Amino acid sequence: MSELLAIGVSHKTAPVEVRERLALPDARAGEFLRDLRGAADVHEAVAISTCNRTELYLVVGDPVEAESTVLAMLSSQASIRPTELAGAIYSHRNCDAARHLYRVTAGLDSMIVGEAEIQGQVRRSYDAALTKETTGPLTSRLFKAALATGKRVRTETGISERQLSLPGVAVALARELLGALEGREVVIVGTGETSELTARALADSGGNTVFVASRRRDRAVGLARRYGGRSVSFDELPLALTRADIVVAATASPHLLLEARELAEVMDARSGRPMLLIDLAVPRDIDASCGEIGGASLYDIDDLQAVIARNRRVRQAEARKAEGIIEEEIQQFATWLGSLEVLPTVAALRTHATAIAEQIVRENAGKWESASPRDLERVDALARAVVNRLLHDPTVRMKELRDDRVHARMALVRDLFGLEGDEGAFGAEQPAEPEELAEVRELRRR
Repeated sequence: MSELLAIGVSHKTAPVEVRERLALPDARAGEFLRDLRGAADVHEAVAISTCNRTELYLVVGDPVEAESTVLAMLSSQASIRPTELAGAIYSHRNCDAARHLYRVTAGLDSMIVGEAEIQGQVRRSYDAALTKETTGPLTSRLFKAALATGKRVRTETGISERQLSLPGVAVALARELLGALEGREVVIVGTGETSELTARALADSGGNTVFVASRRRDRAVGLARRYGGRSVSFDELPLALTRADIVVAATASPHLLLEARELAEVMDARSGRPMLLIDLAVPRDIDASCGEIGGASLYDIDDLQAVIARNRRVRQAEARKAEGIIEEEIQQFATWLGSLEVLPTVAALRTHATAIAEQIVRENAGKWESASPRDLERVDALARAVVNRLLHDPTVRMKELRDDRVHARMALVRDLFGLEGDEGAFGAEQPAEPEELAEVRELRRR
C-alpha cells in the first residue's frame, strides 16, 4: 500500500543556520528528488523550499523507510549528523500531511500568519515538480486542493488584511528603528521576487532606492524604473554602501556577498554614520559577524520574530475562521483519499474470504459420496452465501466511512486479515460492486 508522507523543517523547528543548509533551490531540488526516488520506494514527490521551510511531499510504499532515507539524504547534503537533525525534522502522514499543506498554503503556518507570498511559492513548487515529472495522481489532487483552499481562505476571511510580508516586516523594522524613511538611502541587493516586494513596500516611504544586480542588470534597470529608483552594477556596491542608510540583501547566491572585512572598510569611510543591514536571504548574503562592527546593525530573518509576533496577535480571530475552512476542505480530501483505500480493501477482503470458502469446499469434496452434481452446486452456493452474508454489514459500514481516520482503519482491516499486496495502492482501479447475496435453498434430502 502507498501512503502520503510530508517531511521537512521550518522556522518553528530549526534556526536559520540549519534551514539555509537544508535549502533546496530549483536545480538542487530536481537532483535531490531523482536521487530520493532511486534510493527509496518513492512514487511521487514535490519539494517546497522557501526562506522559512524545506518540505517534501511524497507518495511512498514504506513511510518508515522513506523517513529514514530522507533524513539520511538531507543530513548528508547539509553536512549535519542525522542525530543532530532529527530533532528539527517533522513528519505527517495521509490526511495529517494534507492538513499541514493546506495550512501552509493558507498562510497559517507562516512566520507572519496570513502572508500571501507562500501561496505563489507552493504553486511554483508544484509547477516545478510537474516539469520534472515527479508528480502523480495523489500529489496532483493534493496540491490543487491545497491551492483552492488557500484561495478560499483569503476570499472568505480577513486573514490577509493589514498583511505584512517578510519584506514588509523588514520595512516596518526600519521605520521602528530609524523613524520616517523619507530621504533615506536604501540599497537593495538582488533583483528577485523578495527584492521587488521590498521595493513595493518602500514605494510610499519617500526613500531613495538603489538596486544592485550581480547578474541581471536589465532586471535591476526595470525595477528602478518601476519604483522610482536607480540601478548600479555589483562592482559598484562598495560605493553604494558608503551612502546607504539601509541595506536589504535578498539574493539566491550560495555564497556570502558581504563579509565583515569589506563592511569594516565601508564603515571607516562613513565617519561613524550608522547603517541598518537586513538580510532576507537563505542562505544568508551577509556575514553574521558584520553585526559586531561599530555603527552597523544587522538583522536576519529570525530577528524579525518580534515584529511578526505583534502581527500574529491581530490575526488570531481570522485565523480561527480559516482553520474552520481548512477542516471543511480536509474532510472532502479525506473522503476522496478514503475511497482509494476502502474499495480496494473491500475487494481484497471479499477475494480473501471467497478463496477460504472455496478451499474448504474443495477439501471436503470427497466426503459427500451420495451428493449429486446439483447438491454440490448448492454446497458451493451455500459457501458463497456465507461469505456474502458475513461481509455485507462490514462492507456497508466501510463504504460509509467519511472521516480522516479511514486510512488507519483500512490499514487495521488489512492487517487483521493479512491482506497484503498492492490492491490498496493509491490510484488503483476501483472494484465493481459486490454481487447480490446468493440465494440458498435447502439441500435435497435423501
